[in-house]
Amino acid sequence: MFRSPLPLFAVVTLTAPALIAAGAVFGGAWAVAGLIWMTALTASLDELITITLPTSEGDEFPAADGLSLTLALAHLGLWVLVIAALGGATGLETWEKLAVFTGAGLFMGQVSNSNAHELIHRPGRVLRRAGRWVYTSVLFGHHASAHPLVHHVHVGTPADPSTARRGESFYRFFKRAWIGGFREGLRAENKRFERLNRPAYRHPYVAYVGGAVAVLVIAALIGGAKGLIGALCLAGFAQTQLMLSDYVQHYGLSRRIDAAGRPEPVGIRHSWNAPHLMSSALMLNAPRHSDHHAHPQRPFPALRLGEDAPMLPRSLPVMACVALYPRMWKRVMNPLADEWQAAD
Repeated sequence: MFRSPLPLFAVVTLTAPALIAAGAVFGGAWAVAGLIWMTALTASLDELITITLPTSEGDEFPAADGLSLTLALAHLGLWVLVIAALGGATGLETWEKLAVFTGAGLFMGQVSNSNAHELIHRPGRVLRRAGRWVYTSVLFGHHASAHPLVHHVHVGTPADPSTARRGESFYRFFKRAWIGGFREGLRAENKRFERLNRPAYRHPYVAYVGGAVAVLVIAALIGGAKGLIGALCLAGFAQTQLMLSDYVQHYGLSRRIDAAGRPEPVGIRHSWNAPHLMSSALMLNAPRHSDHHAHPQRPFPALRLGEDAPMLPRSLPVMACVALYPRMWKRVMNPLADEWQAAD
């Protein structure tokens, strides 16, 4: 059906910020449209359309990088516009602000997170810096270090703060993973920084913390006290969804440890996947998580969906909602995790 998946990636991902931006300016039905695009429409199409995206090959990759940079710029522009709207600059009613805030938070936590994740894995300083600034805008800059230096190295082991343990609720995981990710990312960067022998101000965590302060100052200048509160709430909402993705995609899957204490190589059995069309397009193939961990440098259009990889029973966004209810989550996922661990 698709000669190339990139047009679908572009239409699905870029429509979201366009609708949310229109809602921030005009309110009314536009505010609701962006929210529906990110929720009910995506969930419905995931269930109604059973086909999956094909894997694209080499000539698509420069265009994919271009889409990622466009999305990063769209994210930063939308952030400014939403902060202004929340501060009262566009005259929205309270319910319109709530709809715009929710739609923007979902976009930043799902689309922008997936895109920034792609950017920090791509070669080239411009691409990686764009990803870092997207994370910094939601006060989560340290993820640009913790994800490649800690998570990808230690995934599926007790040394990885971002691997959810069997029986661990999302709420307990959130605290452990946030603090652990910040701390272990800092430790990894300190080791690298010693070898590079650079001046202290060039330490990545200086940029993350300083950037976060700058983001909050800019929010206050744009929207006053309401803009500052809006930026903090938007960051918290986006971070929660990012952490939900990590929680869902690795829950209960662990790597074997040999007699010498070394973990087995990372394989496709160590991540959960979801083949659903709309959410895969919206999240730039992030639900094809097994192949990403097996090949971290593989661009998102080329990620594959192996038949023998662990599959979630529903789409990634739906399972993230289920994860908010620990009893329901454990009832659904514990038997599946046990089955994959036993098979492995």
